[in-house]
Amino acid sequence: MRALAGRLGVRPTKTLGQNFVVDANTVRRIVRTADVGPRDVVVEVGPGLGSLTLGLLAAARRVVAVEVDPVLAGALPRTVAEHRPDLADRLEVVAADALDVRDLPGPAPTHLVANLPYNVAVPVLLTMLERFGTLTGALVMVQAEVAHRLAAAPGSRTYGVPTVKAAWYADVRLAGSVPRSVFWPVPNVDSALVRLTRREPPASRAGREAVFAVVDAAFAQRRKTLRAALAGWAGSAAAAEQVLRAAGVDPTDRGERLGVAEFAAVADARLALVP
Repeated sequence: MRALAGRLGVRPTKTLGQNFVVDANTVRRIVRTADVGPRDVVVEVGPGLGSLTLGLLAAARRVVAVEVDPVLAGALPRTVAEHRPDLADRLEVVAADALDVRDLPGPAPTHLVANLPYNVAVPVLLTMLERFGTLTGALVMVQAEVAHRLAAAPGSRTYGVPTVKAAWYADVRLAGSVPRSVFWPVPNVDSALVRLTRREPPASRAGREAVFAVVDAAFAQRRKTLRAALAGWAGSAAAAEQVLRAAGVDPTDRGERLGVAEFAAVADARLALVP
């Protein structure tokens, strides 16, 4: 990987959150944990120099790699052709920012597997889950702090907006830590794997956007009670209390105590009270 970067004149940049996996055992571990098979179409965000891409191509039916760096996007097919020419026809490269991608070429993706750029990991993950409903699962490598936040339980210190929004789409759990030494350059933060398994979102007449608006409001002032935190969202503290009680939620609770289904109940209660 270092030799390839040298030939391309590529220097990893913090701006793009580039820390490349250069350890073969870690690649094998990610592919194994992702549990992708010959029928799966994998979307990989931020393939970089292609170490994980090569591992995924050997396991999956097809890999669609979304890469924002035009130099790396252009080099990836050549890297695959050089190292695994027998798998080259399984690769499709999309040179774009993942946050801008709304359609992917070929068959619909079934899995997201990626070493996500740490500076945009949560927005990319949530965007992909929202836009590609055919994704039945995901395995992403993110900063350890973010991983624990995504997989947190209600009431815990790390529970917050990313936790609730990810839970709208999937069951989320930690899938192990990753040492700093497997990256180049070596990051100054720890990393971890997070596994997501798609499930149906909570039943809600209000819908996802309305539920997420409640979540954002509740955690914008997380030290406040829900009655106070949702006052702006509901129109007043008294209106917020009315909505919360109608949803069966204690107005003196704080946002971190509610699960995604309870946030959905709050959004639905407001819809019922304010048609």
